[in-house]
Amino acid sequence: KPPALSELGETPDWSQLDMFQETITREDFERLLTTVFTTGQGWREFISIGEQEARIRTGKEDEQFILRFAAPGNVKPAPRMWRATAELPPAPPDRPLDGLRIAIDPGHIGGKWARIEERWLKVGDTPPVCEGDMTLLVSQLLKPKLEALGATVFLVRENSEPITKLRPADLMQAAAETISANSPPDELRKTAERLFYRTAEIRARAEIVNHTLKPDLVLCIHFNADPWGDCEHATLVSRTHLHLLVNGAYTDPEVAFADQRQAMLEILLRGTHTEETEVSSAVADIFSKRSGLPPFLYPPGSDTVRQINGNPYLWARNLLANRLYHCPVVYMEPYVMNSVIDHPRMIAGDYEGLREISGKKQPSLFREYADAMAEGLAKH
Repeated sequence: KPPALSELGETPDWSQLDMFQETITREDFERLLTTVFTTGQGWREFISIGEQEARIRTGKEDEQFILRFAAPGNVKPAPRMWRATAELPPAPPDRPLDGLRIAIDPGHIGGKWARIEERWLKVGDTPPVCEGDMTLLVSQLLKPKLEALGATVFLVRENSEPITKLRPADLMQAAAETISANSPPDELRKTAERLFYRTAEIRARAEIVNHTLKPDLVLCIHFNADPWGDCEHATLVSRTHLHLLVNGAYTDPEVAFADQRQAMLEILLRGTHTEETEVSSAVADIFSKRSGLPPFLYPPGSDTVRQINGNPYLWARNLLANRLYHCPVVYMEPYVMNSVIDHPRMIAGDYEGLREISGKKQPSLFREYADAMAEGLAKH
């Protein structure tokens, strides 16, 4: 019987975890697994923690992967291709990011794909707001700022075209395998489209990041939104907010997928959590001060997130983008696309200096975004 896999997931190669033998103590492994990377007790069905080792079900019959723990005081360094910022040599004062390799991932695709992605909205006679186009604009503004600070910077996408070579029509069979036979006819098309932009596209980006760019850090640029109803006549809300995401908070059903279980353990063993948390905390601190955005708070008791270190701006969540990349990820979710506060600034576009918007002189929202991120990274 094949292992249970997530959508478009591949059977994991558990031998990839052999490089992490004796790189973590039992205490640290259990602490990270139970306080950061899972939200329930379902992991116990697949992971058994002994004094000397963890036995992990691979999903193939009775096959297990055995991870040997390190003895306290005798921990081997975990192999990795990325470098923590603390490991870089001292940088010149005016180039604090000197030597750091950064990949900027503009979220979504935008352009002609925006409606399919459902990241497009329109209010009255105003121009439409498209997340994929806005994330690309912020990324293009951010890249030279980070380069001026000494970083080597790559854009994962440079236009509004998909990275994946697959299209919704290529994913109809995969879609048919994921929906019920009694589903409405339109559900097959929508499922194929979702597999295209939400799954195949992110997997293609991860392939480039992990095997071509090989950065020390990935910046996932996004905008948040509240439910807006009809995209052609979107409903505006009165609130705006900010939060950043690190990988973690795998739910019981997610741990049950062999590919997600293996990815979770690989991220835990790579040691990216500490770096993600430190960088994201510094960025959140500067971003919240520059933008004035309050924190976004998930509903109490939600099993899909964990708050990190009591920081109201920082949450662990298991997303495909921050799960597949083999290095630390800073995942941004600032502003609200359908907010009465942010929407007027978004449709104003990019501009220099200050402009009166909603009765107040304000900088370009996109430059505010890029400036805050650059300053936060420099501070870290």
